[in-house]
Amino acid sequence: MQSTVADHTDARPAEADGLPAPRRYWSAAAIWLAMTMSVLDGAIANVALPTIARELRTDPASAIWIVNAYQLAITVTLLPLAALGDKLGYRRVYMVGLAVFTAGSLGCALSNSLETLTAARVLQGLGAGAIMSINSALVRFTYPRAQLGRGIGLNAIVISVSAAIGPTVASAILARASWEWLFAINLPIGLVAIAMAAFALPRTEGSRRPFDVASAVLNALTFGLLILGAERAARDGPVAGGALLAAGAVAGVLLVRRELRRDAPLAPVDLLRIPIFGLSIATSIVSFTAQMMAFVALPFYFQGPLGRTAVQTGLLMTPWPLAVGLSAAVAGRLADRYRAGAMGAIGLAALAAGLAALALVSPHASDLDIAWRMALCGLGFGFFQTPNNKAMITSAPMDRSGAAGGMLATARLLGQTAGAVGTAVVFHVSGTAGAPSALGIAAGLAALAAAVSLSRLRLAPRARPLPPDEVGSEAAGP
Repeated sequence: MQSTVADHTDARPAEADGLPAPRRYWSAAAIWLAMTMSVLDGAIANVALPTIARELRTDPASAIWIVNAYQLAITVTLLPLAALGDKLGYRRVYMVGLAVFTAGSLGCALSNSLETLTAARVLQGLGAGAIMSINSALVRFTYPRAQLGRGIGLNAIVISVSAAIGPTVASAILARASWEWLFAINLPIGLVAIAMAAFALPRTEGSRRPFDVASAVLNALTFGLLILGAERAARDGPVAGGALLAAGAVAGVLLVRRELRRDAPLAPVDLLRIPIFGLSIATSIVSFTAQMMAFVALPFYFQGPLGRTAVQTGLLMTPWPLAVGLSAAVAGRLADRYRAGAMGAIGLAALAAGLAALALVSPHASDLDIAWRMALCGLGFGFFQTPNNKAMITSAPMDRSGAAGGMLATARLLGQTAGAVGTAVVFHVSGTAGAPSALGIAAGLAALAAAVSLSRLRLAPRARPLPPDEVGSEAAGP
């Protein structure tokens, strides 16, 4: 492989250029275990909701908070915990997050009422927020710069596979044991992950900047009110959610005005001023919006016009995340050599084509006809995601890696929320018969994201080969 100079490299001293093997592998394993638990717990609770609601003698509408409490706790803490990682060191915050998540899992397993289970899910969400916000920063410090794309690709595979097997794992556990074991299984995994993290994770010095409590509160109000308002508006109409949305918007304006005056703000508006970072964030939000619109619409599409059963629907949904994992592995290696703008545009164009093909599929299509369209969507999304994540991480200064990782995760959640709300609006107007329309809108959004991704090419020169006498020193930094 020919050595290249990356478009946006970070000035990293040789001793900080990743971890040596085999410690690097142990660090990666600790990161993957933690991410697997946090992603799985976001998926398995959905499958178990009917069972949990029945056994706790609560109505389905109230049981939804078992899922919402977890997601909200993650969303409102991502940026504050990322800032805390920049201040105290990423390893410390990650390990505390692991311990809190494991303790929350124990609380879930011991819960005997909706109230205690919801409280334990909030605790789990706080731990998962620490894990997700610091994850990208730890990957950056674990892998040498020349292999960072590969590390991010492997990380994407772990997340995709965890999301894909979540419903299967939940079904398998519920077939043999009570719902409490969905959470109790995290205890041994969490303890192993904590032990591995203690000796393997990279040690980084924190900035020791003061933690901005006021900004953390405004951040929580902004994202919490906006998400609750959007969900309420999609469910009950714009009037019902309007007050929450307005309050969230006011909190957001106050947050941005406060952060514009700070050197290292909790909400990383300083990073958004970096053109490549800002465009990569925009691309991520739009692409995840398209993905989530499809994920919400497809089950209704499969079980409605296409006449599939719930079991068949689950199987037909599987090619997408599996294809993401496969293409992310390839994209991870290519991301170390080629620019994110071009790779992202190619991947998102494939995603747009796959979504359009799904929207136009015949009602009499075979499972194979549907499966290859789903696989095309997954291949395109995976080919985009890894280089885009690398562009976001490496365009930020090293001491702002936590903020960059927190913003990466926040962009994903914002896009997913927007996609779910968008599909709900389509269904509110057209009923579930509007699923093909939702897929068509998602295809348009993916095409828009491809155009935004392509615009990044003008921001950086093409990677150039290193002179022969510098090839051996590539890992030491520019």
